[in-house]
Amino acid sequence: MKSADQLEPTVFVIFGGAGDLTWRKLIPALFDLAQDRSLPAQFAIIAVDRIKLGDDALRRRLHEGINRFSRFGKAKAAAWNRFAPHIRYQQGDFQKPSTYAALGAQCASQERQWGTKAHRIFYMATPPSLFGEIPKYLGRAGLARDRKWARIVIEKPIGYDLETALALNATLAASFEESQIFRIDHYLGKETVQNILAFRFANPLFEPVWNRRYIDYVTITVAEAEGVGHRGGYYDHAGALRDMVQNHMMQLLCLVAMEPMVSFDADEIRNKKVDVLHAVRPILPNAVPPCAVRGQYGPGEDTGGGKVRGYREEENVAPNSPTETFVALRLFLDNWRWQDVPFYLRTGKRLRRQASEVSIQFRAVPHQSFPPEASLAWQPSRLVLSIQPEEGIVLGFQAKYPGPKVRLRPVDMRFSYRGSFDAPSPDAYETLLWDVMKGDATLFMRADQVEAAWRLLMPLVDAWGDIPPVDFPNYPAGGWGPECVQELLAPGHRWPLPTELTGSIAKPRISR
Repeated sequence: MKSADQLEPTVFVIFGGAGDLTWRKLIPALFDLAQDRSLPAQFAIIAVDRIKLGDDALRRRLHEGINRFSRFGKAKAAAWNRFAPHIRYQQGDFQKPSTYAALGAQCASQERQWGTKAHRIFYMATPPSLFGEIPKYLGRAGLARDRKWARIVIEKPIGYDLETALALNATLAASFEESQIFRIDHYLGKETVQNILAFRFANPLFEPVWNRRYIDYVTITVAEAEGVGHRGGYYDHAGALRDMVQNHMMQLLCLVAMEPMVSFDADEIRNKKVDVLHAVRPILPNAVPPCAVRGQYGPGEDTGGGKVRGYREEENVAPNSPTETFVALRLFLDNWRWQDVPFYLRTGKRLRRQASEVSIQFRAVPHQSFPPEASLAWQPSRLVLSIQPEEGIVLGFQAKYPGPKVRLRPVDMRFSYRGSFDAPSPDAYETLLWDVMKGDATLFMRADQVEAAWRLLMPLVDAWGDIPPVDFPNYPAGGWGPECVQELLAPGHRWPLPTELTGSIAKPRISR
């Protein structure tokens, strides 16, 4: 990351500055950037919220969040005392012009104090219902007028469906140019997700076999061991399809399947991602069941063996809720590289363990030259890109077992971020906030990418909305989803169990 003297003065405005996201993620990330000397030498943080709260009270609350969530651990007194004076609080209603007039005056006063113009970053850490309102007021107040110096950051969800996503993008575009809009997906801030590009395009070894000739199928898994927790009210109106598939999983699909980019220019990379979404074979409204499975967890056990309640018993969840907590898809890309290679995607809550990974299953050799007794444990080669909780890469292949007889055994080559690099991986929000400050949009979603993802998934949204499930809940907490998910797989294909970097992928394993 750049040192502080390489970044221009910045005023960081957080709408929802007294909320959970600010307390848990944004301020700890900014504090950690400050410890790494990756914030501008001149910066200010203005937290805007509706509740009555003074500067000192806000700082005490944010100090607690830093102590709990900073990757450096509990903040040292000297570090906090340097950081805290940069934080100020402004009370105001998000839908009143007076709030934005006062905010503009604060920003102008700060620039006069510094004696220079500053970047103004407006971060919407608010409920989604305000995503379409705040940009309007910023535009009317003239705070978005300077195209070079004003930027706006929006969290997911970007719309509830295609229609609302189009409307939200139109609202943003009315006050901001696309270059000023940063649609954040924290998954893209993870080091391992970014390393997919480096792994594919900085090494000559794998790109020549990264195609339909050598790859049999691809599985992408984002499994969560936790339930919905305190997010029941939001989640019951969203579900796994909107909460995870439309953004996180589509991003992973794009990174795995995209064509090589000409340069590391932000729009060049985002163009390649959009090309992937345009290549996905459309899901026909009358053909949803053969290529998509939904599920909802019932009572079961957590990872420690303790009893946990089902989704319909969670706080703020309707007792007969039809909301899916699990989604699995089978997708195909109609292009030269990937024609007829199935991509299997699955995500869910209350699964057996937390794991995010991409598994590349290579085709078997065209002719088996070894005698049958030599290859009783034969497996095709498999490459696993592990994203969380452990970050690394595992390649499984065949090797001769020591001894006079020819016997083949699967073995692994492993790369672990933690074991290979002394430097700790920054939190995803650190990476993304730093990119916003320097104006690099490479890791952020463009409007056409958001809309393409929604167009792809709308047949599922419509079909599942029209036909409520009759078998929910259909998998117990602590399992790997509904049994019918196996029906998505072609003969000979399987859902791999998540990889443990300290274990082995040598033995055949199938998730149930």
